[in-house]
Amino acid sequence: MAAEEEGLGGPGETRPAPGPESGREPAPESGTEPGTEPRLEPRSVPELLLGRPPMARPMPTFDAEAAPAEPGPLFVDWLAGALDAGVLDPQVVTLSTVDADGLPDARVLVLRDVDALGTGWVFSAAADSPKGRQLGDHPAAALTVYWPQLGRQVRVRGTVERAADLVAAAEFATRSPAARIGALVGRQSEPLASPAEYEEAVAVARRRLEATPDAVAAGHAVYTLWAHEVEFWQGDADRHHVRLRYTRTGPVRTPEWSRTLLWP
Repeated sequence: MAAEEEGLGGPGETRPAPGPESGREPAPESGTEPGTEPRLEPRSVPELLLGRPPMARPMPTFDAEAAPAEPGPLFVDWLAGALDAGVLDPQVVTLSTVDADGLPDARVLVLRDVDALGTGWVFSAAADSPKGRQLGDHPAAALTVYWPQLGRQVRVRGTVERAADLVAAAEFATRSPAARIGALVGRQSEPLASPAEYEEAVAVARRRLEATPDAVAAGHAVYTLWAHEVEFWQGDADRHHVRLRYTRTGPVRTPEWSRTLLWP
């Protein structure tokens, strides 16, 4: 139902003019002074959401029976489809880890590569960041990506392996100068006294990179999430979602998988 029908018009909504039979201006809303604009009460979260049903648009189809035997090629195909469809930041994924207390933690980061044959998802992080420390203590993670325009979600779960420092240095060199400067600043997620403190650290890192173009941030690490389970989810406005789960049946890095169709 449209927002107007639900009474959810925004601050720019039009109000009906007073009828000629009233002969007077409408009474101001509660909490407003005479001669001032009426104050609109904040809308509740359910009111904000009810007028915007998810996936109310044409969606691509997904023939699970025609899917490949391994999840890697299917993910690459879906990623390419997201790029072709103009999905914003299709390489941005959510990485979930577990902290020292066993509590889940999650953040978005950039996917760097996919080993389609061995089915490994590659990303980078600072080893001394919260996620780096969590992966060091418990090298397992989940990765989730959602492409809204296509209504497609992919969920990956598995073990994480840190690559050699030479691999991390080579990956660091492919980054933009701004990304390298940010990594050289370091101290990710630590308390910041003021924006000026950060700007000063950025200036120092910039000078360092200019003097040593091949500098690599201390602790910069590349990780591969080797999937044990991968689920492909194609959304549908009528909830006729198609879900296909791949489960590894062989050792890590071998293309041995079983496939299971799941209830929506």
